[in-house]
Amino acid sequence: MSNSEKDVEKLSAGGVPVVESLEEEQVQHLVEKYDTESRYRRLTGWQGYVVSAWCIAMSLFHMYTAGIGLLPTAIQRAVHLTFALAAVFLLYPASPRLNRTKIPWYDWILAALAVVGTGYIVFFFNEIARRGARPLSSDVVLGVLTIALVLEAGRRIVGKVLPTLSFLFLLYCAFGRYAPGMFMHRGYSLSRIIQHMYLTPEGLFGVALGVSATFVFMFILFGAFLSRSGGARFFNELSLAVAGHSPGGPAKVAIVASGLLGTINGSSVANVATTGAFTIPLMKRVGYLPEYAGAVEACASTGGQLMPPIMGAGAFIMSEFLGISYLRIAAAAIIPALLYYGALFVNVHIRARRRGLKGLDRSELPRVGEVFRKDGHLLIPLAVIITMLLQKYTPLAAAYWGIVSVVVVSMFRAHTRLGIREILAALDEGARGALGVAVACALVGFVVGTSSLTSLGLTISNNIIDVAGGRLLPTLMLAMVACLVLGMGLPTTANYIVTSTIIAPALIKLGVLPLSAHLFVFYFGIMADLTPPVCLAAFTGAGIAGADPTRTGLHATRMVIVAYLLPYTFIYTPMIILQQPEPVHLAILVVASLLGVVALAAGGQGWMFRNLGVPSRAVAILAGVAAFLPGTVTKVAVIATLFAFFLVQRFMAGKERVPLGA
Repeated sequence: MSNSEKDVEKLSAGGVPVVESLEEEQVQHLVEKYDTESRYRRLTGWQGYVVSAWCIAMSLFHMYTAGIGLLPTAIQRAVHLTFALAAVFLLYPASPRLNRTKIPWYDWILAALAVVGTGYIVFFFNEIARRGARPLSSDVVLGVLTIALVLEAGRRIVGKVLPTLSFLFLLYCAFGRYAPGMFMHRGYSLSRIIQHMYLTPEGLFGVALGVSATFVFMFILFGAFLSRSGGARFFNELSLAVAGHSPGGPAKVAIVASGLLGTINGSSVANVATTGAFTIPLMKRVGYLPEYAGAVEACASTGGQLMPPIMGAGAFIMSEFLGISYLRIAAAAIIPALLYYGALFVNVHIRARRRGLKGLDRSELPRVGEVFRKDGHLLIPLAVIITMLLQKYTPLAAAYWGIVSVVVVSMFRAHTRLGIREILAALDEGARGALGVAVACALVGFVVGTSSLTSLGLTISNNIIDVAGGRLLPTLMLAMVACLVLGMGLPTTANYIVTSTIIAPALIKLGVLPLSAHLFVFYFGIMADLTPPVCLAAFTGAGIAGADPTRTGLHATRMVIVAYLLPYTFIYTPMIILQQPEPVHLAILVVASLLGVVALAAGGQGWMFRNLGVPSRAVAILAGVAAFLPGTVTKVAVIATLFAFFLVQRFMAGKERVPLGA
């Protein structure tokens, strides 16, 4: 029985009916189809113990350095990558079709070579620094070996696209003299490339890997501990208690549960699988079409990466790239994230009212008070993290004490208590959950390193501006398309690093605020998981719902159309991300945006107190889009228009309910 099915069974004991759910094997098959990180070996016996011990050691190393003190930057990153590469070769087969119950001899050798290649940086760091990172012949051999191993590990855990992209960038370093036009450069020798990519913090061991080796790993580990203590169950029960009884309740349960879980889970696909196996059958039970149910879950799960306080790994990397505090980025993201989830919530509510979809009976649901009495203490670790961030502690310290607080507060109730076995399991799961991000960050180090070595980033930025004729709006549109296309094959974190290196500088060069530019590419990178033709989160939701994948993706796109408008407001109305906010103007902006969200939902679903005709739907959609245009006067006019529109629809709905002649 899967974890989701167990949650349903537990909820059933409190009155919630058990619904038909997918078997664990079916869910796992769907996840593996769209998420390469889920295609790991199921090891037993001594091999399983060895790999688990390695992963536990990885987590303990990061706990130690977070709590006691980080090692020198290069050593911290190299140790992190040593653990990650070896674990990938032991856990992930060269092909999904190969035996997945034992480790072949050649993967043991590859794991050992990975330890040698990255361990060299750890043990000879001072000697390398003394000679100014001048490469010896042995360094070149080890560098080539390590780069090849990183590319192969990436192919196994994140798919072919990112390793191929990284390899092409490396080739560009060597053969730039043959590149066309302004992309041409003199080309670099193998020794110079190895020096830059392997022996300095400009390439493989760059900023991206540094963030993975500190903040990202610790927050993933925090999520594993919280989940082990019953956090996922608590989020599901709380969502049922809060929203399960309202019209179309199960869809709102999916939004709340997936949003809460998504704040600590950086993978859209994994989040869909975790909560979708429980929420999608519930949605279908009350009358939602399979395509719509899958789309709701996909949108809710994807949005978790946009929602503070934790967001996805990209927010930590953004903090390092921009040199600003993580708390400032989280604060900037709060209004857009609330608008995103507000749009999703309004959409499912309007659809439920239009189609007469009911919620679950209150007698079948847990009560909010009961849920908090049973598991409310599990919110304390989140409160610890938020408080420490507000007190300007580093995210690393906040995550460390968050994990410690999970262990402590879990002792408050017998059913949440973490014993030694559960703590070891959380350490194991946390390390496994961080492998994909670690390898992806190592791979994009080649992209970032190529950009700094050859000035490719500046070249591409100039080309984008030239193609757009130096105008901002066409440049933004080109950037949006590039982010969505890259997102079809890259994990969110890798997508953000690539686009922030290559595309964001073009926006900044045109006068866009740096934070606005980075949030722009970050948002559209995440939206790739929902945008057809390749929308992995929507495809996963469709698989669980038994729906058509493309139609599910189209439903998802329509439901959160506001997410395709918001990034433009970051540029033209940066006050929405709290850049130089003025209280009165900010209030007008928020009110206009909220009304715009409702109008877009009404126009898209064709209902606002009554069924809307084509003209009324057109007015709602146009006014909804206008709500996100810049200018305070425009927003005031939109507010007045939409208030009038809603009042007219309310009045007309009342007249339709009055019998003729009454």
